[in-house]
Amino acid sequence: MITQIAFSDNLNPGKFAALTEQAERLGVIRSEVWQRFGSINGVGLRDRTIRDNWLKQGKPFNVGATPWKQTLCDAIGDIKACREAAKFNVKQAIRRHSNDKDEQKRLYTLLKSDNYRDDRYLSRIMRKYYQRGHNHTYNQIIVRSDDYTVFVLAKKVWIKIPSLIKGKRIAIPLSTRVAPKGNLRINNKVEVHYAADMILSHDCGGQTIGVDKGYTEVLTDSDGVHHGVTLGAVLTKESDRLKLKYQRRNKLKAIAKKKPWVTQHNLGRKKLDKQAVNHQSSVRTLVHEAVNHVIDKAAVIVTEDLTSPIAGKKFSKNVSRRLSAWTKGVIAHAIENASRRRGSTVVYINAAYTSQMDSCDGSLSGKRCGEKFYRENGEVLQADVNAARNVLARLHDSEIGRWTPYKQVKSILLKRNSANRLKLLNQDSSCRLKNLSTESELLNAYV
Repeated sequence: MITQIAFSDNLNPGKFAALTEQAERLGVIRSEVWQRFGSINGVGLRDRTIRDNWLKQGKPFNVGATPWKQTLCDAIGDIKACREAAKFNVKQAIRRHSNDKDEQKRLYTLLKSDNYRDDRYLSRIMRKYYQRGHNHTYNQIIVRSDDYTVFVLAKKVWIKIPSLIKGKRIAIPLSTRVAPKGNLRINNKVEVHYAADMILSHDCGGQTIGVDKGYTEVLTDSDGVHHGVTLGAVLTKESDRLKLKYQRRNKLKAIAKKKPWVTQHNLGRKKLDKQAVNHQSSVRTLVHEAVNHVIDKAAVIVTEDLTSPIAGKKFSKNVSRRLSAWTKGVIAHAIENASRRRGSTVVYINAAYTSQMDSCDGSLSGKRCGEKFYRENGEVLQADVNAARNVLARLHDSEIGRWTPYKQVKSILLKRNSANRLKLLNQDSSCRLKNLSTESELLNAYV
């Protein structure tokens, strides 16, 4: 299943105001759910249990029964998703905490069943990684699949959803000819989000390819081909434009303290928001095109697991600002979705030192400077191609797993480097001795 978005088409101001008011009232309910059940108090609670308790208490609501129940269900689902995401880091902490398989299994079982409050260690680690959230969403309406109707008028699809007035519905014209199905999520812009079946093509290539995610280009594969080479230029241009834009807006904000009319006429966000949407759309298009070019020849895609932040990296303000716009999450999402649709397999490997390794001999003796990688013997490689080849080689590395700590990875690589140097030294010594014929020459070889 994938999520499709349909936009409203010429929605009149009265309907827009009615939808906005309903979304804001539902946002108050969503905030209360996060405030009361977003902490440890909500562990193990189902939305139906909360709903039944609220009905017994006679809790008043300023919206219809179905909308607030759907909002409650959606908010509880979001809270559970945040808690499950925190468990990912907790599992890593458990592996670092103990090497005892039985102890790890016990802790995993408590974590999976949400009984971690019974264990002091687990409770402390969950408090560390699960930072309870608060609601900032006041622009959504969740509509159940049996609570709206769809009709076609003048070759245009319309939907009717409940309003704040009992028995009265709001008709929304959509900019699509495909009728939405299932539950709807309506934003007050107005966007209609609905689920649709994913079309599977299974037309991927047959190679096994390693890819390196980059800033200047979307992907570089182990064959030496760069995909989406304009990504860096697009991100840098937009980042620099926004820097200059917000510098000027900050000056206007200072002036607005003395002249309030500046806020009304010069500090709007409609144009900025529209430009942001257009930029995000162009970046997503560029990323998906690059990913599909890789899948055209790859049955197995080997890529780095970049979910953990890279520690110890410090950049200048300009570089940090531009890198903050790097869409590595968009790239990872595109690889997952496109590979699932086209039948290829994605394999994640440990990302530690893939950019610092020499792909020719696996050593750490080389040095990366920007787009170039300098080998110990003076040879120069393209840095991203070198990294992509290291990613591919790590697929069959039995010593370095996906979750191996980076310090241990470095130790393994240094040991291999030392072993290779010793092997080459022994080979060189044996070759020299074979070429010596006299006793004096043999003695001089050891002096």
